[in-house]
Amino acid sequence: MPFNGEKQCVGEDHPSDSDSSRFSESMASLSDYECSRQSFTSDSSSKSSSPASTSPPRVVTFDEVMAAARNLSNMTLAHEIAVNENFQLKQDALPESSLAGQVRHIVHQAFWDVLESELNAEPPEYEHAIKLFEEIREILLSFLTPGGNRLRSQICEVLDTELIRQQAEHSAVDIQGLANYVISTMGKLCAPVRDDDIRELKATSNIVEVLRQIFHVLDLMKMDMVNFTIRSLRPHLQRQLVDYERTKFQEILEETPSALDQTTEWIKESVHEELLSLSEATLTPGAENSSKPSLSPTLVLNNSYLKLLQWDYQKKELPETLMTDGARLQELTEKLNQLKMIACLALITNNMVGALTEGLPELAVRLKRISAVLLEGMNKETFNLKEVLNSIGIQTCVEVNKTLMERGLPTLNAEVQANLVGQFSSIEDEDNPIWSLIDKRIQLYMKSLLCLPSPPRCMPPMPGGLAVVQQELESLGLQYANIVNLNKQVYGPFYANILRKLLFGEEATGKAEASSSN
Repeated sequence: MPFNGEKQCVGEDHPSDSDSSRFSESMASLSDYECSRQSFTSDSSSKSSSPASTSPPRVVTFDEVMAAARNLSNMTLAHEIAVNENFQLKQDALPESSLAGQVRHIVHQAFWDVLESELNAEPPEYEHAIKLFEEIREILLSFLTPGGNRLRSQICEVLDTELIRQQAEHSAVDIQGLANYVISTMGKLCAPVRDDDIRELKATSNIVEVLRQIFHVLDLMKMDMVNFTIRSLRPHLQRQLVDYERTKFQEILEETPSALDQTTEWIKESVHEELLSLSEATLTPGAENSSKPSLSPTLVLNNSYLKLLQWDYQKKELPETLMTDGARLQELTEKLNQLKMIACLALITNNMVGALTEGLPELAVRLKRISAVLLEGMNKETFNLKEVLNSIGIQTCVEVNKTLMERGLPTLNAEVQANLVGQFSSIEDEDNPIWSLIDKRIQLYMKSLLCLPSPPRCMPPMPGGLAVVQQELESLGLQYANIVNLNKQVYGPFYANILRKLLFGEEATGKAEASSSN
């Protein structure tokens, strides 16, 4: 694996002034596929990664770009194995209808047809069959552990191609017997999930079909072995992940100076927003004026992470330090948008007919389930949200009326139903007050999660109006906090350098570097 022998850790700078020092300490205390390489490899004569650097751009050679791409690939694979418990490799199956799939099928079928004609000839030709058994022997040997000497010797003895070739010359070779031995050995080495495949092999009588299926099952066994190795390595990778990713990213940064440009812009946006917010606060009547606004680096960084929950993943490029988690963050954001919509629908329903349906939790559960089903895939471009919201409104009225009738109460009149459906349909409008309210409360909840230690001892209180999605929001929030905390651990020193330059200027950075070198 690419992480072997690579455990070098990137040292953190320590600024001399008190604010910068406190930030370094806070960074040190923060705890716990297909990603784009464009921002690492594009613009070969790009500017320096420092946001305040005045040095001229350095030309990046093709070899340096390829080295950075290899480091990125290795880092991405290691990260995915460590954080994704369900990560596994699968066989790359070509679609049968594709040209490549048809060509592959024709070539393979031609090979097995030739083999069958050779074995049925008089006298039989065994050379191709012997080569197949030689390949099978090497595959079986690759499955053995270093301590399996007895079985290794047995396989080499039975599948000795020189002996088989001599037997073939005297028409004394037993191809079916060799195949049976291979199937028996595969049964000893395979995972339990392949037992049915082994039984099917034993029940097949045609020798060519047996050999063909043997190779198919061996391919499956090789994939099983790879995935078993991945599962075995995962605990080791998880222990080494922070040091490994940080070291690899440092190598990328040395080879590609622009590897932090997007990250710098991402953090700079938060700095500007926080400065603007502080400036507005100082202009408020009665507020104390200060000569220079003071920003908390941790607050700036947390606000940067919160931006990822509203990121346009189709049009906007992610910061380089978050590319390994890009797919997870996008999926998380899409689920969060669906929960926001469900919470908005529940809040409107409760405001309009809550007094009539009070004390009926089963109705709330049923309406939530209907909304979740109809909003599935709402983040796709082809999804007609307004039409779906209108359908949910109509279905909600039907369910509420049904419940009221069961209780012997009058149903909703046409005006109330039209008002309910209209409010549902207007949720997608820009600056909708219900959507803005739910969004602010979810942002507040996520922000409070980032302030907790990792792992959190208890969950923060759920803001009002979110009880209907509390369970899902807590689970999603923990996933988000885990991604953020791991990212802080890995890239904390890089964020510290960027924030130090943005907040404290080059002078503080120079002092920090001098202090670190001393």
